[in-house]
Amino acid sequence: MIARDTPAVVTFRVWNLPNCLSLFRIAIIPILVYLLIFPDRFSSGLAAALFFFASLTDYFDGYLARRHKTVSDLGKILDPLADKLMIIAVLIMLAAMDREPGIPAWLVVVVVARETAVTIIRGIALAEGIVMASEDLGKYKFLLQATAVFSLLLHYTYFGIDFFTVGMYFLWMSTFLGVWSGVNYHVKFFRLLKAKAGRRVELTK
Repeated sequence: MIARDTPAVVTFRVWNLPNCLSLFRIAIIPILVYLLIFPDRFSSGLAAALFFFASLTDYFDGYLARRHKTVSDLGKILDPLADKLMIIAVLIMLAAMDREPGIPAWLVVVVVARETAVTIIRGIALAEGIVMASEDLGKYKFLLQATAVFSLLLHYTYFGIDFFTVGMYFLWMSTFLGVWSGVNYHVKFFRLLKAKAGRRVELTK
């Protein structure tokens, strides 16, 4: 009986390695924000390197959670939340940075609005007892966003590559995919909510 209960305890531990990696991504946000106060090449390069390392942890936390069977409801929420906070914080700082060329502020508003809407829906779903993990479209969107933000952080031209132009290209693609996946996420939520309401009606009959 004890051996049978052990996996459940492991599965719902808060301080497992995958969750700690997600918390690490949240913890480095103030450092990224501080570095982005300075528009010089060194600070931009350091911020880009730190962001790249943090983005790698997004892959490893999911991989470790699946391999060691420590997937939890908290992890399903914490993982995408950490990604959103990190991306939004960096994009806001980049849009506010006094250097040319710059990111259009309205484009950042679209990204923030999409992420906020999805987070609100995820919170409502959780209150209804529905745990909605990140979908494949959302994961592809984050991959494009991470590539965009990394390039935009570098900003300058290195090895003949204009990283600002590359970053804007990926930011446009990620924004389009983000809006699409956001709409798809809302549709999925209302379907699940309708299905749950239908089950409640059946139980009351």
